[in-house]
Amino acid sequence: MRRTLFLLVFSMLLAMSLPAAAEEILLKDGTKIVGHLSGLQGDKIEVETAYGKMQIKRDDIIAINFPESGANTAPVSPAKDAAPSIEESLRGTQYVNKTGKFTLAVPPDWKIDPKFPHSSPIVTFLSSHDNMRFLTVTQEEFNGSLESYKGLLELTYRKMFGGYEELSESPAKIDGKSALLLSFRGISTKADNLPVQFLVAIISSGTSYTRVATWCAEPLFHETQPMFEQIVSSYHSGGIPAMAQLAKP
Repeated sequence: MRRTLFLLVFSMLLAMSLPAAAEEILLKDGTKIVGHLSGLQGDKIEVETAYGKMQIKRDDIIAINFPESGANTAPVSPAKDAAPSIEESLRGTQYVNKTGKFTLAVPPDWKIDPKFPHSSPIVTFLSSHDNMRFLTVTQEEFNGSLESYKGLLELTYRKMFGGYEELSESPAKIDGKSALLLSFRGISTKADNLPVQFLVAIISSGTSYTRVATWCAEPLFHETQPMFEQIVSSYHSGGIPAMAQLAKP
């Protein structure tokens, strides 16, 4: 189980950000459009192409392919491609990230996981003592709306997981900002078809989006969900340590 989870986490880290390489969008009439998905407006998807912006009806799309980019397949060169060093600390239940300027409250036996180095836009990776429950925080710029960001994120998750199924979506206020709470399940084909379940908070702040993603193997999710909810709700920007205390799962 732990080896399977390791494979899952590694494959997720390669695809954690919104697609950076150009997408290939195949239409019913045989047309192929190459560009970057940039937003959703009702039943239309907005695409940035070399010839300007285009709007495409969802019903006209047969498939959206995400060609693997060199950044996703080649080893990272520390001298050129490595993300900047992250200044972070975890003392008891208080996690502080000075680079990303935020804090979280986590259970007392969680850890900053050294096996998974940060890769932009991921600014931290935490895990439980038994390496069965995980958390990442992602910070990235996006000029679209919260709903558009969520839509593009869903496309990424559908690519990563087989049998993707959104279980719930609800608006929330986290750190005093507008947010969405998503829960979904899927099958990781890259990790021995392991069923996993996620609770993800998407927090909007102007053109900056923070994503606090928590997950574990699906059989563990029901008992872990209350803890995940406490963790994502404790997110606070500005560098003031969170004071909530979380119990062990």
